Amino acid sequence: NDSTLNRDSDGHLVVRGDPTEAALIVSAQKAGLPHEEWIERLPRQNSIPFESEYKYMATLHGDSPDNQVIYIKGALEALLSRCSKQLNRDGKPEPIDSEKILKSANDMAASGLRVLAFASRSIPLENEELDHPHVSSDLTFLGLQGKIDLPRPEAIEAVAKCRSAGIMVKMITGDHALTASNIASRMGLAEGDTIDGVALDQLDDEALAKSVEHISVFARVAPEQKLRLVKSLQANGHVVAMTGDGVNDAPALKQADIGIAMGISGTDVSKAAADMILVDDNFSSIEEAVEEGRAVNDNLTKFITWTLPTNFGEGLVILLAILMGTQLPILPVQILWINMTTAIFLGLMLVLEPKEADIMNLPPRDPAAPILKKRLQGRVILVSILMLLGCFSLFTWEINRGTPVEVARTLAVNVFVFVELFYLFNCRSFTRSIFSIGFFSNRWLVAGVATTILLQIAFTYVPFMNTIFQSAPITGMDWLRIIAISFSVYLIVGLEKTFLKRSKIPG
Repeated sequence: NDSTLNRDSDGHLVVRGDPTEAALIVSAQKAGLPHEEWIERLPRQNSIPFESEYKYMATLHGDSPDNQVIYIKGALEALLSRCSKQLNRDGKPEPIDSEKILKSANDMAASGLRVLAFASRSIPLENEELDHPHVSSDLTFLGLQGKIDLPRPEAIEAVAKCRSAGIMVKMITGDHALTASNIASRMGLAEGDTIDGVALDQLDDEALAKSVEHISVFARVAPEQKLRLVKSLQANGHVVAMTGDGVNDAPALKQADIGIAMGISGTDVSKAAADMILVDDNFSSIEEAVEEGRAVNDNLTKFITWTLPTNFGEGLVILLAILMGTQLPILPVQILWINMTTAIFLGLMLVLEPKEADIMNLPPRDPAAPILKKRLQGRVILVSILMLLGCFSLFTWEINRGTPVEVARTLAVNVFVFVELFYLFNCRSFTRSIFSIGFFSNRWLVAGVATTILLQIAFTYVPFMNTIFQSAPITGMDWLRIIAISFSVYLIVGLEKTFLKRSKIPG
């Protein structure tokens, strides 16, 4: 055993090393076999470290050639064929009953226990290094030990959320297939098939590519097989995130689109090969990261959907005025004012929008897809045209009825700002209305809207602002026209969202 149990400054036991080995130490001490005492009585002289190729670890103990013994722990299938005898209840050697041992191990594995087998061999090694040939045969089977590693409740919930989000969760483990199936069932992964490393080796690349889609649990998997699984999933067009903690996991972590190393139990090699390090070793943190990432992407898309119509609308207004040879409805300095104030006090607040409740019920986004899907592109064009019509028609109507150009331009600027303001509430969700979201669920946005309204009042009525931006005071009836145009845009976009949602038009 390479692990130790130490007490910290508060007197609490702290695990140093592999948790499974630490559990074995605790179990032994509960049985009256103190770790330190036995290490002193039978000091370690040499060892064979665990390797996934051999699936066992061996240590040589004793203080003289006449008092030396090799102890081995590992997978049952790796040790049983090497054993020629077993200890009976009295501690005496007797012929080995392999069938009984296998049945016991399978019963333990089927109940969700991770099973380790133990064996020993008394052999004098004077000047030899302990090596694999010394444990290849003539071992005495000592027994089995089962350890249950119950999945955390938050991990079970996280798996369910991932599955509802269209994320396939696959379990790759070195455990026995029966153990893995039991744990997978507890985790909510029982719908898929289970395969072990031996059967996996018999599949060619084409067969694996087909099988990997419906297999959820991969048991007794070797490191090179993990790498093969990652490549197979990628060949099928999947974006693959891979978790790992050991040195042998490094190739698979490097190959995965997102390699995730364990921060607590992970080795330095696995951390160096990974793209991310999970500081709490908790699967639910991965789900939370996916959820947060979706929210960020969601809000970024909302911001782009909101801000593009302003730029397009402004450009269309200027272009139309030039083509028609009329006065500009908005001046360059006024365009600067619109973009500066709305981007800060409206757009920035939209980025702070809380994530939507159903964000993990949506399918994953295709990395090759554009940020704006076709329906959002259509919405941007629709709002741009509505801005153009509202601004240009109101400006032209005011000019034709003899309104001073400063007043008409002030109306045009306010139309742009207030259409953006009303449209902002449409952009808080791609499918739901503001009434289902709640007006005050984003308090930052409410504050931004209030600030924008105050700034527009200042833009319209404060004398030095009139001088700087060539604006002018307007009447209450003018404000009603501005609000009517802005609210009309809000209603039209709301109806468009409802139509697309009910018609279930893709894209």
